[in-house]
Amino acid sequence: MMRMAFRAQTVIVDVAIAAFAFICAYLLSPSALPDLGFDGAASLNIVQLTAIYAAFAAVFTTLFRGELSPWRYASIPDALVIARIAALTAGLFLLTVWIVDRASTLPRSALAMAAVFHVTGCLGLRVFRRAIHEHALVKVAPRGSATPQAPPLLLIGPPALADTYLRDASRARDRRYTPVGIIGIDMRDVGQQVRGVCIIESLDRLEEALDDLRRWNRYPRAVLFLDEPSRMKGLNPDHLGRFRADGVRMLRLPSIVELRHHEGAALMPLRDVSVEELLAREPIQLNKAPVAALIRNRRVLITGAGGSIGSELARQAAGFGCAHLTLVDSSEAALFTIDRELAEAYPELSRSAVLCDVRHAGRLQGHFAAQAPDLVFHAAALKHVSMVERHPCEGVLTNVIGTWNVAEAARLCGAAQMVLISTDKAVDPTNVMGATKRLAEAVIQAQHTNGGQTRFAAVRFGNVLASAGSVVPIFKSQIERGGPVTLTHPDMTRFFMTIPEAAQLVMHATAASAEDQDAQARLFLLEMGQPVRIMDLARQMIALSGRTLGQDIEIKITGLRPGEKLNETLLDDNEHATPCAPKVMQVVSNSAVRITPGHLQTLEALAEQADSEGVRTALFDLVGQIRGQRPGGAPKLKVVAGGGQG
Repeated sequence: MMRMAFRAQTVIVDVAIAAFAFICAYLLSPSALPDLGFDGAASLNIVQLTAIYAAFAAVFTTLFRGELSPWRYASIPDALVIARIAALTAGLFLLTVWIVDRASTLPRSALAMAAVFHVTGCLGLRVFRRAIHEHALVKVAPRGSATPQAPPLLLIGPPALADTYLRDASRARDRRYTPVGIIGIDMRDVGQQVRGVCIIESLDRLEEALDDLRRWNRYPRAVLFLDEPSRMKGLNPDHLGRFRADGVRMLRLPSIVELRHHEGAALMPLRDVSVEELLAREPIQLNKAPVAALIRNRRVLITGAGGSIGSELARQAAGFGCAHLTLVDSSEAALFTIDRELAEAYPELSRSAVLCDVRHAGRLQGHFAAQAPDLVFHAAALKHVSMVERHPCEGVLTNVIGTWNVAEAARLCGAAQMVLISTDKAVDPTNVMGATKRLAEAVIQAQHTNGGQTRFAAVRFGNVLASAGSVVPIFKSQIERGGPVTLTHPDMTRFFMTIPEAAQLVMHATAASAEDQDAQARLFLLEMGQPVRIMDLARQMIALSGRTLGQDIEIKITGLRPGEKLNETLLDDNEHATPCAPKVMQVVSNSAVRITPGHLQTLEALAEQADSEGVRTALFDLVGQIRGQRPGGAPKLKVVAGGGQG
């Protein structure tokens, strides 16, 4: 009721402004008639003309719902609505008085002035209200205070995004930074101002702009990227390295997920830009609607929930509003960390933290039965190539037998879906880790023959930036120590994606699998673009650190390690891919070999006996059969260019 009354008051004020605008225009018109009374003549007097004009203004104001827009947030679209109302009011008013008395008493200039006064009055009142809301009318420092100047801030990005940030900053009472300039994207914008802050240069002349700011004694203490740094053409690692060398903080705006917990009128919390964000290519944005429909109000269980991928899956599942989230991990520290993070970010989320190893089938089935998950994401695995190469028995027990245990537990508890996290190292594997993941994929693809209502799928993708054991944190640590940065081969390439992208793919694969009526297990793959040269990545990270290659730090070539490929591929010789969703493909295999419990029992027995050579031989024999090759034992440890076996 109060809201309706407020809207009615808004309409009344607008109509009153329209009426007053017409009266002023009529009286200020050079040809205005002096007779303002009621003399009974057939012609219309000023009171009648004003009433007609106000009536039409009321009709169009109500028709265009002008009262729905709050005055404190008045913007250009509101101005266009007011102009449209004034134009239509003036046009229909002229038509009406022409029909009544041929507009004999209406000064011709009055109508044009009335429309102008109408727009000026309505819009001016709104601008005044917004200025009050944003404290833009009077800004006086407290008496006797010596408030220190906030650190200078340089904005980099499109002017439209700069306007959004500056508007938000103007409402904050505690100003953390003072904007000293904007580096725009388009050269044509240079010289313009956005809320009093000048666009001093375009991005392709960033060096000149920084030199000017230093001469003016306004060199920034922080830089705010208004858009993803990877999307800004003209921004290169040398620029970012200069910021780091000068001690300039690099900030970004919060993401939509981070804004979920931002309330009130305070300034949006800024976030430091990580090295991984600067290295990442333009991220792939997938449609979240089917994923949201899949996760919302469902019970979700994630194994390896404390790892890089598992923890991101947990965050996204919580963000999509799952009914209950079960976190499973064998690492006490990792499980405690993600459980505490979710407790702080989503205090109302129903969740359970389960300390359990996927190798223990009986205990795993007991936990699954108690938690009754609808969706199972299996991210638990041993992933370090060199470590698993030295401990093949452990790799088989966790990556292969653990996958079988999780699949059986998911099927027995009646879960709707289970998704395995796989890797591109499973393609033509030359190391134990890749072979175990290829066998894990085969385990998932064999599950549909066991019956039940559970749908199974696997997701295959490349290296993940910032994940545990990935090359980026290793390079980062080496650079911080002063080098050298170690690289196994100058021509090595890898596919890269960000952790959120990897989690999105897993979620998307689950949604795609849910929509498919086929009972066959499915294998999914993300279109990851072109592979990245690790040498280029190392040089880029050195530049980002503010150091100079060859002077401050060196790159050392150490040679390929046992089982390491020079280049990774996404498809095997007996596989082909077909598009099934935007940026997502389904992998179809021509293999006729199906993994049975008998295969795994033999492999598990060898692993339990710590027979490393026997495990390697049996493992690669099984993988060879899956790939349509004759059994020939494990590959030699010699590695040649291209990842072939020597």
